[in-house]
Amino acid sequence: MSARVISFSSFGPKPGEYSLLTCDLPGHGPETIGVLLLDPASDTLYVRLRRDWEAVASDEDAEVLSELEDDLVIESRKEGAAALLSHLEDMMSCSVRVSDREAVTVRNFEHTLADLYREHVPARVLRFRTHLPRYSLAVAAGPFLTNPEDIQAEEWLETPPDLRLDEDMFVARIQGHSMEPRIPDGSLCVFRRNVVGSRNGRLVLVRNSELADDNQYTVKRYKSEKQITDEGFLQSRIRLESLNPAYPSWDLDEDPDKYQIIAEFVRVLE
Repeated sequence: MSARVISFSSFGPKPGEYSLLTCDLPGHGPETIGVLLLDPASDTLYVRLRRDWEAVASDEDAEVLSELEDDLVIESRKEGAAALLSHLEDMMSCSVRVSDREAVTVRNFEHTLADLYREHVPARVLRFRTHLPRYSLAVAAGPFLTNPEDIQAEEWLETPPDLRLDEDMFVARIQGHSMEPRIPDGSLCVFRRNVVGSRNGRLVLVRNSELADDNQYTVKRYKSEKQITDEGFLQSRIRLESLNPAYPSWDLDEDPDKYQIIAEFVRVLE
């Protein structure tokens, strides 16, 4: 899952520090509302706050809290990440507080922030507003396409605030290296079924019915080639391309029972 990043950090094991942001408002009681993750080496602050503010605050307070993440980003740029955290530790009110920092070893700060958020922040699931369903690839390619109302999601995952959601979207995990570096092996990815318009140049989730298990499913770039005829443009070739040159690409078989375009790739979630 992506996060608000104040500046860039390098990959690899390194020490980090995190704090939990909590609020305690009248009529609601104490709630954990977010995570602040510091990279001391680069003075970078990673911020992730919940978005279901109506669950933890009145309408007036919810409006203020909804702007808090942007405010933290701006102040971090002005003061520096470590200085901002120190200021928050000294100055936070009884209504909004920051916990003592805890040490954490980090390989990827965005991924660690997502893990800490899931562990500590009890955000309410707002289906197709803040969260998307995660399905196995077999479900995404099968009953979900025909009877989505009857399928239970394995879990609901919160998405970045800049991603506009709709009920055709879902999350699935993609294994393999053929689309690296854009889609790393093991990534959770957002897809949209019912692809409309031209698929040419888009990344699509494809099922090959002649293969078994999870090997049936892959993401490829859809490339359509056309030729001019007396009747206009005629599609002459459809190519499914790997982005990683170490992996093969192939032509789409004309047999519709062999290949199935399941959905359009939207973005890597984490």
